[in-house]
Amino acid sequence: MDKEKIKIGFFIDSFFPMVDGVIMVVHNYATILSKFCDVTVFAPKGRKPFDDSTLPYKVVRSKKMRILGTDYDLSFPGLDRKFLKKLKNSDLDFIHIHSPFSVGKAGLKYAKKYNVPCVASMHSQYKQDFYKATKSKLITNMMLKGIVKVFNTCDECWTVIEGAVEVFRGYGIHRQIKVFPNATDMIFYDCDAELQELRDKYDIQKDEKILLFVGRITTIKNIFFIVDSLKKLKEKNFKFKMIFVGTGPDEDKLKQEIEKNDLEDCIIMAGYVPTREELTKHYRIADLFLFPSLYDTNSLVAIEAASQKTPTLFLRGALTASSVVEDQNGFMCEDSNAVYCDKIIEIFSNPEYYSKVQEGAFKDLYMTWDKSVMQAYENYLRVIDIKKGNTTVGGKRVPAKLVGKI
Repeated sequence: MDKEKIKIGFFIDSFFPMVDGVIMVVHNYATILSKFCDVTVFAPKGRKPFDDSTLPYKVVRSKKMRILGTDYDLSFPGLDRKFLKKLKNSDLDFIHIHSPFSVGKAGLKYAKKYNVPCVASMHSQYKQDFYKATKSKLITNMMLKGIVKVFNTCDECWTVIEGAVEVFRGYGIHRQIKVFPNATDMIFYDCDAELQELRDKYDIQKDEKILLFVGRITTIKNIFFIVDSLKKLKEKNFKFKMIFVGTGPDEDKLKQEIEKNDLEDCIIMAGYVPTREELTKHYRIADLFLFPSLYDTNSLVAIEAASQKTPTLFLRGALTASSVVEDQNGFMCEDSNAVYCDKIIEIFSNPEYYSKVQEGAFKDLYMTWDKSVMQAYENYLRVIDIKKGNTTVGGKRVPAKLVGKI
């Protein structure tokens, strides 16, 4: 298939106005591809109003039901006549699902019915998710079998980091798994006056190191590990300001922990930062990004931090750190509050060591969405050709029915 304008459908089970890593992946894919493709995102309705017309691509929304105790919802695309009609009339050439649940299944069902190629991006450590929600190994394994069936029905499975391939193989996924790394739309921010304004806003002193976390404020991100580590850091008289950027279900609990540990004077709850420019400034003023998550596969936030030459301190063995070379483009330590605290002190006690890793993060981990998405687009075309039985002769794509006649 030549590079004519193709119709691409993305399927995801959460979307704006909610913001998380997977949503931002889909948004960036859709935004870039909409410049030369006909792109539609199929997603559930949000809890709050959101103007889809502000986006550079089409959005089709399905009915949903709130899941109590979480900030996610359960989609019902199969019971939504308007959604199904719009999907039926979409005339898609390619389907990319980013969820193995209701909306993702609707995309896969369409692909099978109309013989349209379909790939699935696997973003999460689903086994952890299921066990956290059910506390039952039996139910977890049953749910895991369900999503493995979805993934194994797709033409290909994609993931965002090499270390995740074996994790998903362990689930029972036998389809080909390709790696397409996450990226960022951020560029290095270099306006000293505006950066100083942000430091002044947070009343940051010259002798204070700025530590940063960006993401959903939820237990699975290991945010309370950060607080416990900072308590030890304060006890050692290390001067710092910690900034938590984001919102989530455990905000109140986090605030309580900060107060309980007498850390209000050195921890700032910045909440939701509304613009990408403002968020970029937060990464830029930070000296170190703290990301002790054992849940994430290949977090966007660590890549965003690298775009501003802000290195990240991971926990050794974390899947999201599997593409990082320790002491070259990232820092690592053991899963211990005391060790994490000591590692922060060690990092800043050696300026040459810090500078080397800082530059390495920018050089090695920073990738733009333009580059990443174009790699994905080339693979869309490849999968379309395979599905149609096309081949290549003399460097040109040839339809299957003409092979042997050339």
